[in-house]
Amino acid sequence: MGNSLKAVAAFVPSSKCQKYLLEDLEEMPVDKMVDLSGSQLRRLPLHICSFRDLVKLYLSDNNLHHLPPEMEQLQNLQILALDFNNFKALPLVVCTLKQLCILYLGNNKLCSLPFELRLLQNLKTLWVESNCLQCLPEVVCELRLLKTLHAGSNALRTLPGQLRQLQELRSIWLSGNLLAEFPAVLLDMPLLEVIDVDRNSIRFFPSLAHLPGLKLVIYDHNPCRNAPKVAKGVRRVGRWSEESPEPRKRSGAVIEITLHEKPSPPPAAKPEPE
Repeated sequence: MGNSLKAVAAFVPSSKCQKYLLEDLEEMPVDKMVDLSGSQLRRLPLHICSFRDLVKLYLSDNNLHHLPPEMEQLQNLQILALDFNNFKALPLVVCTLKQLCILYLGNNKLCSLPFELRLLQNLKTLWVESNCLQCLPEVVCELRLLKTLHAGSNALRTLPGQLRQLQELRSIWLSGNLLAEFPAVLLDMPLLEVIDVDRNSIRFFPSLAHLPGLKLVIYDHNPCRNAPKVAKGVRRVGRWSEESPEPRKRSGAVIEITLHEKPSPPPAAKPEPE
């Protein structure tokens, strides 16, 4: 359904596009999913709010900056994609959708997140990359079931100590921020499996060898003079990784190391809830 709607939206003038979408979605989809991504929407068709059994709603790549209060009726919604829109603030109606497991907010204009976000206690994956966050909102630390946090491409300089409360957190993605030091709070999170601090300003890495759950650490494109020490079997991506060991002094000279390109990142496909 999603592909056909996108194809229509590409050829129907924007003034008529939303009328078509309203008429096309008169009945609840059998798969309980609505995909209106890339449909040039400026407002959410109200009729969709009557689909009370809807589980997945994709509104990516539109021109949305608010959502109607009627959206509160979607109490079975588990996946909501609002990325690539024009939100300057997260609509509070999103915080009433208590069954949400995955929330995509990337590529908007968010400078903060509302305190009410703490009501989403079933949230397992949160994407807030490519926004205007200068600090990670402390309310994120209230999401006790959170497993994956994508907060890259913001302006973060540090992480709150309360983050250690997230005992279910397994992967944290912080690429493209303003971190000058490795976030100390991550050293107190032994169950982390993936740490990505690529493209920051970190000059020194502490040992990560004591983190028993760690499987992957990405630290490339930092002005560092050392690689983080890790336990056996942990993959490192960055300078002086497994393929190019750290420089060592030999006869008073430092061996020159050729930098390796970072491997292609994993597919950006949106995951399904576990």
